[in-house]
Amino acid sequence: MQRYWSEARQLVRLASPILVAQVAQVAMNFVDTVMAGQVSAVDLAAVSVATSFWLPVILLVQGICMALTPIVSQLNGARKRDEIRPAVHQGFWLALIVTPIAMVALYFSPLALQYMDVEPVMAAKTTGYLHAILWGLPAFVMFQVLRNFSEGLSHTMPTMVIGFVGLAVNIPANYIFIHGHFGMPKLGGVGCGVATAIVLWAMLLAMILYVKISRHFTEIRLFSQLASPNGSRIWRLFRLGFPIAMAIFCEVTLFTVVALMLAPFGAETVASHQIALNFSSLVFMLPLSIGVGVTIRVGHSIGEGQPHHARVAARTGLLLGMSVAALTATVTVLLREHIANIYTDDLQVIGLAATLLFFAAVYQISDSVQVVAAAALRGYKDTQAIFYVTIVAYWGLGLPTGMILGLTDWLVPRMGPQGFWIGFIVGLTSAALMLGARLRYIYGRFATPQACTTLSRAQ
Repeated sequence: MQRYWSEARQLVRLASPILVAQVAQVAMNFVDTVMAGQVSAVDLAAVSVATSFWLPVILLVQGICMALTPIVSQLNGARKRDEIRPAVHQGFWLALIVTPIAMVALYFSPLALQYMDVEPVMAAKTTGYLHAILWGLPAFVMFQVLRNFSEGLSHTMPTMVIGFVGLAVNIPANYIFIHGHFGMPKLGGVGCGVATAIVLWAMLLAMILYVKISRHFTEIRLFSQLASPNGSRIWRLFRLGFPIAMAIFCEVTLFTVVALMLAPFGAETVASHQIALNFSSLVFMLPLSIGVGVTIRVGHSIGEGQPHHARVAARTGLLLGMSVAALTATVTVLLREHIANIYTDDLQVIGLAATLLFFAAVYQISDSVQVVAAAALRGYKDTQAIFYVTIVAYWGLGLPTGMILGLTDWLVPRMGPQGFWIGFIVGLTSAALMLGARLRYIYGRFATPQACTTLSRAQ
């Protein structure tokens, strides 16, 4: 038990800065929403629509970069710190390949607005936002490489510090470009895109400075000499990161698709769904932060050739995640009407949102298990399984269940949004069970120091 308590303290130490950084990110999104809404409803809607295009792109790139965390943590655990610099440099080369593709995709994404019922003014503002923010994409990708390098070394504090640097830059930048101060043009909602691009470059520069001056990174000498691109290592890095990216993409698009399917039920239904989804996303930050710590600890233990320690890290993360989820689920059930009332004073919306928040409470433990189990598998570099489970659980089980219960009378009278939220419960619970089973299998596969050594060498 002493080992588990010690591991729990390590996970909390690693996860806390990540959680605070996520809060800073939410605060930036909140600032964008409020400041764009002060201009006009059209500007607010344009920022919202543009985010639906921007978010999947950055999540895909972020997922690919996440492959660096287990690689760096395993090398660090194996005391092969001299191999960390060239491994990270391959991440930079991969970023140079991925970034232009993502920028082109983002540049042409507004063409989809031609096939949607969008007002010309809002379409123009949405396009302007996307064409402004895409110039921050190279900075975002390079920042993610450095972030995962830092986190792989069990140093999560820079993520938190620089998250607040971004927030500090975001507010005045929005003020200047939205309202046109200090000689800048008055861009309205488009100014949020310009401001965000500036924020991303500021965060990258701050991260570079942090890595250069911090004593935690002195031994690595990350910027001393650029390693030449290695095609095979870049490909292995991509193969490790791409399933992570696709798993994240599939999960995010699932909730987007459900929101679109609920649109015919009316504004009150959509608003209730959005309230429950927004609150559950905030709660999800807790197990997600724990998961980052689990990836680091599992990877480090594998690098050390300590399979037992890796199992302890994974199991501690699961227990910690479930404990937190049990607490948040209880709070959600007891205060669900009060939570809904924070978002709106419409009694009809509050009533339906409170019902959906009850379903959100039901799946919080499953959600916590699946995200922590997936994080542990990333620590073992077992990312293909995460992608396959995501496809089967969310798109093969969760969404069809939601559609049958929510849109048809096949099994029960049509349930509407409640049916889709039961589908979420089915999908997340299925993912938790399958990822948990896969994790048990991985325990047996990498049960010896020799197996761990073989895994850590597979860079």
